[in-house]
Parts: sequence; C-alpha cells; structure tokens
Amino acid sequence: MEAASSRHPIWKDHSPSRAPTEAGGLKVSASKLTLQTALLAVCLAAAGRAEATNASDPALHAKIQYCTDCHQPSGQGYLGATPIPRLAGQQSEYFKNQLQAFIDRRRVNFFMFKVAHSLSPEMLTALADHFKDLNPKPLGGAPAELVEAGKKIFAEGVPAANVPSCSTCHGPEAKGNGQFPRLAGQLYPYIIKVLTNWDKERGQGGPEHPDTSAIMKPIAHNLNESQIEAVAAYLSDLE
Repeated sequence: MEAASSRHPIWKDHSPSRAPTEAGGLKVSASKLTLQTALLAVCLAAAGRAEATNASDPALHAKIQYCTDCHQPSGQGYLGATPIPRLAGQQSEYFKNQLQAFIDRRRVNFFMFKVAHSLSPEMLTALADHFKDLNPKPLGGAPAELVEAGKKIFAEGVPAANVPSCSTCHGPEAKGNGQFPRLAGQLYPYIIKVLTNWDKERGQGGPEHPDTSAIMKPIAHNLNESQIEAVAAYLSDLE
C-alpha cells in the first residue's frame, strides 16, 4: 500500500491533469465511503446487541438493582403512601412500550423519564425479559368483601355503563397479552389510583403522540368509584 501511495501522491488528485477522471474518482470514493459506513453500522449494532443480551452483564445487573430499589427485589411493588406498581410477570411488549412512553413524554413522570431516557433498546428488552420471568406472591391487602363483585366486572364488564369485559383484552387470568398488560397481582391502591386519574396517568402526549392506552380512556371514565375498588380488589389477589 505504501508503494502505491508513492507512485500516486494524494496532491495529484486535485491537479488539472486529473480532471478527465474526476467523476470516476468520486464514484470510487463514494463507494468506499458507503462500504465504510455500512461496516460501522454493523459493528455498532453488534455492540448494542451485546450490551444487554448477556444475563451476567454488570450493566444489566446495575439497572435491575436500580429498578428494585423502588419496585422491590422481586418486582412485587410497594404498598406505601404512594403505591409503586408491581413489575413482576408483566408482558415484555407492554413493559417496553411504557418505558418508551416515558421517554416520548406520552406518560409524564419526571422521575421515570430520568430513569428511562438513557436506556438503549437492548437494555429495555433485557429489563422487560427479566421482570417478566419473576412471579412473587401478590401483596394483597384489599377488602375481601369486594372481590366477588370485582370478579363479575372483570368477567362480564358493566353493559349498562358501556364497559366491556376486562378479560377480553387482559385474558381470563388477567395475565395480559403482548401490548395488553398483566393486571393479576397488581397493587390494590395502584389500580385505584390509575383508573381514577386516567387522564393524568396515560395518554398525556396529546393528539400528535397517540398512545395505545387510549382504548382505556372511556372505560376508566365509565366506571364509578365502587366499581373501580371492586375490580382492583379482585385483581390484586390474583396470582
């Protein structure tokens, strides 16, 4: 390569005598640039995939630890003054979609935006897969006398209020499906908080940033307080 360079010094590429072949030279240079760009893209993609596919990856373990500081070691959630939701057993697709919603500001939560916006797509997938495989017992604590009424609402809906069966989307065992979240074992006060304050919890990006959770807006609005408490009680105790 050095000998070739000495026979054809770089400065000659810009001399008038090279003008007739300039177009050909540009084509060769463009081809080389395209090849180099493609190779770089492949390398970066491979590095990204490697980032979080290794279960023993220290970066992944650090992120899991950060999540469980609030959501608890088994992802079972936290029953405090402000309930922190259960992540364990959650559908991977839904899990990733919601973290992306925080990043896109379709869900507005300053703390969760700070947590999510630095995560790569590969790390989002790895975290979703980790929590999906967890299955701790529900924390429970809901009024037992509400469970039967909640079970009926979940299975049959409330036709008079134009509320369909919850099981239609969330499955007969409330374990979710793809973009539809698992509700089984979710915290009683958290379900109440979300359904009662739906407009503040979901779909905050406006018409320009539509959210798949928009389907729930009329359902949440059509449930009254006692119905919300009943269905929350039923779901919170499901394993």
